[in-house]
Amino acid sequence: MSPLEALAVFAAGIGAGTINTVVGSGTLLTFPVLLGIGYAPVVANVSNTIGLVPGSVSGAWGYRHELAGQRDHAVALGIAGTAGGLTGAVLLLVLPASAFTAIVPVFIVLALVLIVVQPRLARMMEPAPGRPEAANRPAAMVAVFASGVYGGYFGAAQGILLLAILGILVHDDVHRANALKNVLAGVVNLVAALVFIAVAKVAWAPVALLAAGSVIGGQVGARFGRRLPPVALRALVVAVGAVAILRLVGG
Repeated sequence: MSPLEALAVFAAGIGAGTINTVVGSGTLLTFPVLLGIGYAPVVANVSNTIGLVPGSVSGAWGYRHELAGQRDHAVALGIAGTAGGLTGAVLLLVLPASAFTAIVPVFIVLALVLIVVQPRLARMMEPAPGRPEAANRPAAMVAVFASGVYGGYFGAAQGILLLAILGILVHDDVHRANALKNVLAGVVNLVAALVFIAVAKVAWAPVALLAAGSVIGGQVGARFGRRLPPVALRALVVAVGAVAILRLVGG
């Protein structure tokens, strides 16, 4: 990498760490940057997953006060996420690279749709008058497992999926749901990262830059994320995601 490319990766890591903590979908910033500097899609995805793990830890730590009293949910759903992340990581390594190139544009489109409708998902998370507050944990575990499979395979907008799942099936305050989302997404990414470190080709220079940037971004997201204009964030991510699709399809 040139110094300018290294700076771009580091900056993307900061942006991804911030966005992942606040909303989710930071991969739509970092993944196209890695593609743009010449890494193959699977190598870029593997390296991206590993590099963003420290940012998940940073974001979860920033939301530690909102995690108080959520241990039972975190353990049960974390087990489901672990199983899903492992499954998704294995699928990434077992399926041919051509399958990833064909599938990921579809994933990105779905992720962008989720980002566009995110305000509606957020409204769905608000308990209606008289709505029972008891969590539907078995259904939540199944849903978190499914989102973990997606997260282990690619992961863009995994956080938005988790927010929707927690809002519909766990029924907690939006900030507490966001805190738990950061933990669950981090678990999925960590499990996938361990698999990739063991058996996949990793570009370690971008991993280090993404890790450093995402740690900073995680703290920025936790501290200032609620002040960021959601419309501007979604517009930026949609624009970058469109570039990623063009880069993948155009090859």
